[in-house]
Amino acid sequence: MADPRGFLEVSKKEARYRPVAERIGDWGDVYEHADKPLTVLSEVSDQARRCMDCGIPFCHSGTAGCPLGNLIPEWNDLVRRGRWDAASERLHATNNFPEFTGMVCPAPCEAACVLSISEATTGGSVTIKRIEKTIARESWTEGIIRPEPPALMTGKSVAVVGSGPGGLAAAQQLTRAGHDVTVYERDDRLGGLLRYGIPEYKLQKSDIDRRITQMRSEGTKFVTSCNVGTDLLVSDLRERHDAVVLAIGAMAARDNPVPGRDLNGVHLAMEHLVPANRECEGDGESPITAKGKHVVIIGGGDTGADCLGTAHRQGAASVVQLDYNPELPSDRDDARSPWPTWPLVMRTSSAHAEGGERKYQVAVQRFVGDEHGNVTTMVLAEVAVVREPDGRRVITPVGEEFEIPCELALFAIGFEGVERGPLLDGLELAPNGRGALSCGSDWQTGTDGVFVCGDAHRGASLVVWAIAEGRSAARSVDEYLMGASDLPSPVRPSALPLSVR
Repeated sequence: MADPRGFLEVSKKEARYRPVAERIGDWGDVYEHADKPLTVLSEVSDQARRCMDCGIPFCHSGTAGCPLGNLIPEWNDLVRRGRWDAASERLHATNNFPEFTGMVCPAPCEAACVLSISEATTGGSVTIKRIEKTIARESWTEGIIRPEPPALMTGKSVAVVGSGPGGLAAAQQLTRAGHDVTVYERDDRLGGLLRYGIPEYKLQKSDIDRRITQMRSEGTKFVTSCNVGTDLLVSDLRERHDAVVLAIGAMAARDNPVPGRDLNGVHLAMEHLVPANRECEGDGESPITAKGKHVVIIGGGDTGADCLGTAHRQGAASVVQLDYNPELPSDRDDARSPWPTWPLVMRTSSAHAEGGERKYQVAVQRFVGDEHGNVTTMVLAEVAVVREPDGRRVITPVGEEFEIPCELALFAIGFEGVERGPLLDGLELAPNGRGALSCGSDWQTGTDGVFVCGDAHRGASLVVWAIAEGRSAARSVDEYLMGASDLPSPVRPSALPLSVR
């Protein structure tokens, strides 16, 4: 059984970051790579002692904690006992790609940990994310992870459009069920936003390549540089395959057409992040760089933080990140976000710790440029966010305008949903009011044999939700093709994270 006194005897200890001066000089992992891995394993085993295997483990609740239903208390106890092979088996039973989630998931499981009820008393949640990441790393190092090809083939063929985490999870599940699966990706490399949206320092692309190699060995086929609907007609896609899974993401970026938006140097976040990631892949220098420039990032979320860390590594002269919301408190406010909901607290990512300034309750009013059409200045105003009776938020200026230098502006204000084009038109599908694709309880869209998962269905969300939806959609596809399925289905299409309304 678990150690009921572990959290009283072992202090919470997170993974250590590399020194700021060192890590902003390269694109390597922000975390330290220990010279003594056995010492790290021992330390992580001690951290696993803090898990009590409590009676009602909210950490793997699909609404409050992990939507994958990760068997967290089980693999924590196995790590505590040094049984890394068994811990890997339990972790992979619910999560196809724990090295992805261990690096980039914000860990709602930790927010829902029972030890988070009163962190001042308990010392804080179990370091679930660190333990998960260590299990995954040890699994690869020790050769525990191997290809799992199907024992029998069904003779059925499935197309997965999109190779992000949702598409890859669906593809791996369906391949292992014995179907002939082909993943179509419009980019030249596989991984979707894992590849080109998340910076190298947060997720090493060698981790993606390693999983792709495993999936190829299991029988999954991949076609890159193929924009379905253009390079491959929808009619040909439907003729080749018995079912289709749309995992095309929610890549229609939200913009803000303020005066001066068309000046040189004003870009959407992905116009900055994608070429920066391509440069890390060896495709040549990024045409949009922060080197020597005063950079302003509009948006206070994760994408904005990714732009921040990228700007640091490109050698920005200064970086300011804007947020129209008020600054959040450092501790959970039980009235606003009681346990086990996701706490509304101030978060500092590795990129924020590297420098830059954050401004709250401000919004861009216009850009000013020089005679050559290059942006030089941003005009801001203090704002208040007012919620209308219908739920809409209205951002209203309440203070005097002021200027800050700006030679590179990046809009990181979210995504509006799926991109329209020949693929959706050919499948006779249209986005709903949220900009996403609707589906029934079986993940099937209004077009027979066409299923959807991930951000394309949910809207821009977490990697862990994409994997959960990919696994669930795979079961429905298997049922559609075979009449029954043994594949797991961790979430329903209507599932939502637990929150205070």
